Amino acid sequence: MIGLLGLLLALELVSRLTAEILWFAEVEYIPTFTRRLTTQVGLWVVVCSSSAFFLLGNLRLAARFKYPNSSESEKQGKRGRGDAGTGGRGEGFTEHNNSSPQSQRDSPHSSLLTPHSDGGVRLRLLLPVVLGGSLLVSLMLFHYAQVALNQWPPDYSLPDVMPPLPPPFELASTERFWSQFSEQNWQVGVLAGIVIILLLKPQFWLSAIAVAISLVFGLVLSENWARVLQYFSPTAFEQLDPVFGRDISFYTFRVPLWELLDFWLGGLFLYGLVAVCLVYLLSGDSLSQGKFAGFSRPQLRHLYALGSIVMLALALRHGLSRYELLYSRRGVVHGASYTDVNVQLPVETGLSITAAAIALGLLWTSLIRFRHRKIRVRTPLIALGVYLAAVILGISLNAVVQTLSVDPDELELERPYIERSIAFTRAAFGLDEIESRIFDPRGELSAADIRENALTIRNIRLWDVRPLLQSNRQLQRLRPYYEFPNADIDRYTLKVETSPILPPANQGQQADEQTRIEKQQTIIAARELDYDSVPGQAQTWINKHFAYTHGYGFTLSPVNQISESGVPEYFVRGIGTGQAVDEVGTLRTSSEYTRNSIPIGKPRIYYGEQTDTYVMAPTRVEEFDFPSREENFYNTYDGNGGIPISSPWRQWLFTEYFKDWRMPFTQNFTPQTRLLFRRNIERRVRAIAPFLRYDRDPYLVTARVEEDESNQNHLHWIIDAYTTSDRYPYSDPGNNEFNYIRNSVKIVIDAYNGDVDFYVIDPNDPVIATWSKIFPNLFQPFDDMPATLRSHIRYPIDLFSTQSEQLLTYHMSDPRVFYNQEDQWQIPTEIYQNESQTVAPYYLILKLPTATEEEFILLHSYTPISRNNLTAWLAGRSDPAQYGKLLLYQFPKQELVYGPKQIEALINQDPVISQQISLWNRQGSKVIQGNLLVIPIEQSLLYVEPLYLEAERNGLPTLARVIVVYENRIVMTETLQQAIQVIFQPNQQRGEAAPPAIIRTLDELAPALQGEQGGSE
Repeated sequence: MIGLLGLLLALELVSRLTAEILWFAEVEYIPTFTRRLTTQVGLWVVVCSSSAFFLLGNLRLAARFKYPNSSESEKQGKRGRGDAGTGGRGEGFTEHNNSSPQSQRDSPHSSLLTPHSDGGVRLRLLLPVVLGGSLLVSLMLFHYAQVALNQWPPDYSLPDVMPPLPPPFELASTERFWSQFSEQNWQVGVLAGIVIILLLKPQFWLSAIAVAISLVFGLVLSENWARVLQYFSPTAFEQLDPVFGRDISFYTFRVPLWELLDFWLGGLFLYGLVAVCLVYLLSGDSLSQGKFAGFSRPQLRHLYALGSIVMLALALRHGLSRYELLYSRRGVVHGASYTDVNVQLPVETGLSITAAAIALGLLWTSLIRFRHRKIRVRTPLIALGVYLAAVILGISLNAVVQTLSVDPDELELERPYIERSIAFTRAAFGLDEIESRIFDPRGELSAADIRENALTIRNIRLWDVRPLLQSNRQLQRLRPYYEFPNADIDRYTLKVETSPILPPANQGQQADEQTRIEKQQTIIAARELDYDSVPGQAQTWINKHFAYTHGYGFTLSPVNQISESGVPEYFVRGIGTGQAVDEVGTLRTSSEYTRNSIPIGKPRIYYGEQTDTYVMAPTRVEEFDFPSREENFYNTYDGNGGIPISSPWRQWLFTEYFKDWRMPFTQNFTPQTRLLFRRNIERRVRAIAPFLRYDRDPYLVTARVEEDESNQNHLHWIIDAYTTSDRYPYSDPGNNEFNYIRNSVKIVIDAYNGDVDFYVIDPNDPVIATWSKIFPNLFQPFDDMPATLRSHIRYPIDLFSTQSEQLLTYHMSDPRVFYNQEDQWQIPTEIYQNESQTVAPYYLILKLPTATEEEFILLHSYTPISRNNLTAWLAGRSDPAQYGKLLLYQFPKQELVYGPKQIEALINQDPVISQQISLWNRQGSKVIQGNLLVIPIEQSLLYVEPLYLEAERNGLPTLARVIVVYENRIVMTETLQQAIQVIFQPNQQRGEAAPPAIIRTLDELAPALQGEQGGSE
């Protein structure tokens, strides 16, 4: 049975390893995989074998020196009598093993085997000591099992795949275990069961637990292979910490490995000591006899040696605790405070030296002193008491200094530490590179300024992603098995037809439409295949893995255009049916200009966000391609993605890998058949480079990247990847799992072939420089990215949101202002779908106040804490020439600039507008207030909010009105152009067919703003 289980395990291991090798060969990253695999296997073998050798070796030595139980004494006595005539063999055996007090009387070496302590340990003391030791072993087993479960298997759906550093076992953490046990009663039963079996058969179960813990150590350290590789290939940050004067790279790359050693060796040595002590205490029928006779001389030497290495591991832990002070939360800021540096640091240094001295003393006693004089059991207890007294003294001293010295004069004493935290946090999150300017809103926009910024006005986003996705799912799914999992904001340079934002001032002059090439902000959404939506009766094995293999096409919508029915306008939509205006299978475009500007080609999506199943293609089964009217069209995959699977051994290999017994028996394979798996783009990149952190919003790009006209595959995914660390000194992580982040990598995935390319966009980042040393074949220079793709890179939202949140506090650089939190900011709120939510960053095509032309930026605004007026806005630049630069525009303190919440108060409390909204909310429909956009133009602010009308039954939102607020006027009209005209050309004649505009002045709405303005002063 054991042989069969071993064979099955070996088969599973071989199949998984071979499948991974073939997959990494497909994506052309075999060196990356082999480097990682050899590191993991080497760590597992070294750590697991050395741990098992140490623990089992000590337990075997303890079995040799322990007092035998009565049954063991009888067997040894018979063996001794049987060997009486053989010479010294029986005598030697008795010396080492027949060590009970009774058997020692007849031994010629009884002086070595008698209990070395005066008197024994009575049951009333022995029982709690044994129970405590057994309970400690049980808690250690629970702790390490939980660590292993938290790290294995890795979760490839998370932004960060690499596990955090495992927490070492500490006696102080037992309180956390009891709180867990109180919530789950079954754990208490398991804990009691472990204690009982340890008391009944300690040698066997302690050995079994030793093997289990060794396996856990091997697993955990092998999962931390990335930290081991970083240790040996560090890159200097060229910045020193102010406490120890070490380069930041020491904490980022070096200290984590020492903490792994602390986790491993600390637990290993402690378990060895406790397990051996239990073996000795439970030997010689001590519990049934009601007394433990005392430790023999060999037992004491063994325990002294183990105690010395435990104290040595404790010295290492205190040494590392000195560096952990750089991440302390004791003071008013993150990082080492006055008490940490002046009290806790000397205490930790002293404790480390004390523990090391005790370790050397115990080791010297074990190796040398036992030979010359009698040693009492109380000696290590005295040493332990000295150590505990030092710990208690350090804790008390910290509390006294913090309370009596620091708290009464906190600002002055903590000032240098506040400065450090501000400086290091700003550096770690890239806030120190923000260019700060003053934005003084003058409110002097004219019609000429509007015409000058026409590109900005034409790209104001009226369609939010959520209502557009709802429209896509209603209008563009075509079949129920298609899905639009996401939609993304991007920009394309298009030849488009445009009309003037404002009519000419001269009424006699004609305002003609023009055709021009310009940037157009768009929303692009991939039409992916969702196999779960295939009708149940059609969900066969053949359809799942041979027929339904890919999605088809995408939609591309301008953010600011509306069709006559109020739904989004589309540059690209649907699928052609072979009429004169299009060919079969070609995506429909809005005009010839669009068709010439946007490469469409063969828009098949074999790799995407929704894609998750593995498929085989090409095969004898035709793949469903796209629907056309009442019939379906089919296709045969001709890409280079996937693993050739025509050979029988590969079919059997992947049968085991996927546990799919049908694969080797199908007759549908051809010599060209390939297996396409790991098609989800996020899992795909995480499998290749799990040490990076990935943005949660991949986005689709259609771009021609090769000059070869025969290549019609133009769809690519772009994913932003980050290098992060939680080891940057003095840096405040805020609400994040990291306290250092850089957007160092852009990843491009071919949606048809699955090719993955990693481009380094920030070569100055020390972390990505280290990874480039470790995996030299993984990364490419950013200049190697095709120019057509470089034009679509954008400042990632995850990074921008993180920096925005950190800036709420860390824009304050003066220690006194920071300490008093005098200028704390907050992210404003808005109403969306009748619910309050924080304003999310949004993309704009905008001409910054000091720029000469429009660019694609990401914008976020701020309000003061507990107030609603705007205080600043942050812009992240996305165009390649200015990529990654941040600009912070702050409003003058004396100016009152309305924030989103105040503007929405104007909208919702205006009697005319609210009456109209209430009217729409009746008779089976509801009004959705879209995202309120704050748009800087010149030295002024324009507020724009779309209103959507949605029927309760079909859920198809239509753009009903656009609300624009500027200075002292609020306007609600049918279109943005009408609203702009009403505000900036109020005397210009409007078309008779246009619905009447609702025009209000803020003076009329003063009562509605009383509460808001009062809270803003």
